Amino acid sequence: MLSRVASSLYWLSRYVERSDGMLRMLKTNYASSQDTIQEFTWKPVIRIFSSDDENELLNIQHDSRAVIEYLLLNRENQNSILNIVTLARENARSVQEHIPKDLWQSLNEYYHAVKDEKLLWHVQKDDPVTALDVLIKQVMLYNGTADSAMERGESRSFMNIGKHLERSIQSVDILDIKFSSISSNPDLLTDISYWKHLLLSLGGYELYLKTYRQGFDAKNIIELVMLNNDFPRSVLYAMNNIERYFNRLKSESNIEHYNNLSFKIGRLKSMITYSSVNTMNEEQLHHYLTEIRAELFGIGNQLNEYYFANS
Repeated sequence: MLSRVASSLYWLSRYVERSDGMLRMLKTNYASSQDTIQEFTWKPVIRIFSSDDENELLNIQHDSRAVIEYLLLNRENQNSILNIVTLARENARSVQEHIPKDLWQSLNEYYHAVKDEKLLWHVQKDDPVTALDVLIKQVMLYNGTADSAMERGESRSFMNIGKHLERSIQSVDILDIKFSSISSNPDLLTDISYWKHLLLSLGGYELYLKTYRQGFDAKNIIELVMLNNDFPRSVLYAMNNIERYFNRLKSESNIEHYNNLSFKIGRLKSMITYSSVNTMNEEQLHHYLTEIRAELFGIGNQLNEYYFANS
């Protein structure tokens, strides 16, 4: 497969996954902003998903509609949903012959849904959740189409590596930001709604309730997000899938590069697998997550170098 094609498939998948994570985080935090009694701040979300100057954006941190409009539809924000989906569509357009027609059509519908002027009206005047739900359903349609229609070959492997790498980075970022907020506000440790909204933003609320019967506990949440192999958005689940799909790319023509990257993936997977909540105690959690994030970015950089010709 041409490196250009592999790169487009990989980034197409990463962009769609990034938009999905952002949409779910925006929906959960908007609900939280309506439920909370004290003044709600969007600062953690801005820190995760904005590519611009955080200090300037903090002027709107208490205005839910303004934050959603900025992260959803602002053309000047490189990391807005509108710009991310546009990039995903551009990558898909360049490799149309390598993806099913149905997948191209579902992504095209997602793109046009983001550009629909009704979304801005819902965000500014009506109910922002309506706009977010429309887009979340488009992502679900895309993911279902990709799962059922993509051939089980190299193309799908690159797409799934991109998907799970992006997902693991998001989970680490969300966990890090949420626990960092506790250091400045210890009362959040016993705030049930705080943990509930964290889990909802990752789609792990129902699984948490089934797995842990004793209520919300910080250590259990860390365990779920980092180490639970049944949770689709856990970092360990993502690493297992990155390793699984990367193994399918093995070829004698690139065996040296394959071995180098395979070692890096295996080392990170082992680092996570053989960790425990006790080794990630609250004082060291930020350092641990920073290290995990750096390793994930390292894997992305080596994929770029070895397989995408620095594209």
